[in-house]
Amino acid sequence: MKFNKWTVGLAAVGVVSLASAARAEEKVSTVMTALSSTTLSGYVDTSAQWNFGTGNAHLPDYKFGGSSKADGFNLDVIQLRIEKPLDEADWAAGYRVDLWAGPDANTLGTQSTLATGSGDFAIRQAYVALRMPFGNGIDWKVGVFDSIIGYESVESGNNPNYTRSFGHSIEPQTHTGVLASYRVNDMLSFSAGIANTVGPRINSRNTSSDDGQVKAESSKTYMASIAITAPDSWGFMSGSTWYAGFVNGFNENESKADYDNNSASYYVGGTLATPVTGLRLGASFDYLDAHNIGGETWSVAGYLSYQATDKLSLHFRGEYLRDRGDQKFFIDSIGNSTNPDRALALTATAQYDLWKNVISRLELRWDHSLSGQDVWGGNDGSTENAWMLAANIIYKF
Repeated sequence: MKFNKWTVGLAAVGVVSLASAARAEEKVSTVMTALSSTTLSGYVDTSAQWNFGTGNAHLPDYKFGGSSKADGFNLDVIQLRIEKPLDEADWAAGYRVDLWAGPDANTLGTQSTLATGSGDFAIRQAYVALRMPFGNGIDWKVGVFDSIIGYESVESGNNPNYTRSFGHSIEPQTHTGVLASYRVNDMLSFSAGIANTVGPRINSRNTSSDDGQVKAESSKTYMASIAITAPDSWGFMSGSTWYAGFVNGFNENESKADYDNNSASYYVGGTLATPVTGLRLGASFDYLDAHNIGGETWSVAGYLSYQATDKLSLHFRGEYLRDRGDQKFFIDSIGNSTNPDRALALTATAQYDLWKNVISRLELRWDHSLSGQDVWGGNDGSTENAWMLAANIIYKF
């Protein structure tokens, strides 16, 4: 083994031994080898928002929105990703850690059961990735991972629109558990997993009771999904995807005590390529069933995306929300409705990629109460309509 001249000099005067230096060199080499395949990436997400009208204490209740972002400039979130992806080895191993900093980290809500209070920091995902060489290979995630259902991502830059849908807001978001994925072929794949709870809190447990009986330790959250991708032989429909899945288990909706029971979330959605170059259509249906509680909560949405030029793309989303009864999801801490029983939301987004590695987009959103309830606007929630104009700038690295 070769040593640099400083190591040899220190050994000559007895400060270090060549044997210990050799061991140190081996340890450094091992660490550098392990880190050589690790990647570092992330993004900085910022926005500016104008909510029409005077006073905006009551705004449409969708995730990562709210009055704290109204009428001003915002740092939404900073994400830092440290990852070693799975390679092609039969027994491949890796990991991913997604760290969030900024106001949206509080909304993410993954603070562990030992956390005291909240801060502008959260773990979005942190899991060990493993592969077993059975069939085409089973890929595993063990730790904290994103939910397997939904049309939209918790990561804003991966979505066609800046603001989230109501459907995204009622879906499970993050789980602590284990997830297995298997690709049958290029067209068909499956996922199935077990987690502690439906809710996002890391290391949470199902400690609720039904009729005074504490649930067994084996009471967990179960999930499964299926994905179909159109092959190249399908012509213009090549690359279209259809997806369905469910998550069933203990729900931690802290704003509603009655949710401290099992609930089930069902999702069906897909994206369809069209004969028109650059035009893609999408649709999603989300249904939340809070077991043994009367009412209904569901959302249906349609998406249209058009790549007009290399830099300009246009995106539209139309959504209908139904949320009523004792299981009503969109309420505040004292039980008041934050969304009407029936709502329509229309969102139009223009994205222009002027700078390298930058997402820059402008969005206009209109939310309308269809049930005659005045829950939005001003300081008293006295209107049926809410208008918002937002600019979103994201740098990805």
